Amino acid sequence: MPLRKVKPTSPGRRGVVLPSFEEITKSKPEKSLLLSLRKKGGRNAQGKITVRHRGGGHKRRLRIIDFKRDKAGVPGKVVSIEYDPNRSARIALIQYADGDKRYNLAPQGLTVGTSIAAGPNAEIAVGNALPLKLIPSGSSVHNVEMHPGRGGQLVRGAGTSAQVLAREESHVLLRMPSGEVRRINPECMATIGQVGNPDHKNIKLGKAGRKRHLGRRPEVRGSAMNPNDHPHGGGEGRSGIGMPGPKTPWGKPALGYRTRRKNKNSSMIVRRRP
Repeated sequence: MPLRKVKPTSPGRRGVVLPSFEEITKSKPEKSLLLSLRKKGGRNAQGKITVRHRGGGHKRRLRIIDFKRDKAGVPGKVVSIEYDPNRSARIALIQYADGDKRYNLAPQGLTVGTSIAAGPNAEIAVGNALPLKLIPSGSSVHNVEMHPGRGGQLVRGAGTSAQVLAREESHVLLRMPSGEVRRINPECMATIGQVGNPDHKNIKLGKAGRKRHLGRRPEVRGSAMNPNDHPHGGGEGRSGIGMPGPKTPWGKPALGYRTRRKNKNSSMIVRRRP
């Protein structure tokens, strides 16, 4: 996905880097694959804010994405490449031979008119989904299942891909985008190729207003707060944080503190992420 710069007609436009949307072939989504999306503003079922700095933003509708890729043996053709406001990747509208339409994550290199398939008999080609036990070592994959039939949960962000390292008797070794090496059930489905829109990480919003359009509210420095609101707060004038290291609002170390919990999936991790 190429990026474009604009003329610096205002301070908010001076540093902005925007996507060119050259790969988008259709502006309006498929109505049969839309759902209403209610905003929660970072609040849970009790109404308490569990994720800070969320709220507002442009109204969105949810696109129903086929993460399971369970249309085994039914060929499909890419009808269009579309924008999805709910994710960093682009999505592809697939028209199957039986008349069904579904949205898939659009891998890099997938174009309109390309034929795709899913299932054990599918070819090793970009956009096709197969069980991991049938994918050759060294292949790049995305939309990887963690449990057979549950649907892809891993490697779905723009520009990401996992690499198939080896096949064992009971597991397949995958190198994740984070560098972590993980064991996956060989019956789990994965899609061949790298997720499209790799330049998403190079976008520069340019102004605070674009962040608000995305539903992100302002963040406030802890040193600008009162002592009862943040461990860094208080003091006369500009003052240091007064402690060995920076803390979160709840007093936990903010740098170098491991927060990942030990769980039953730890045995599936061969090498931790760096």
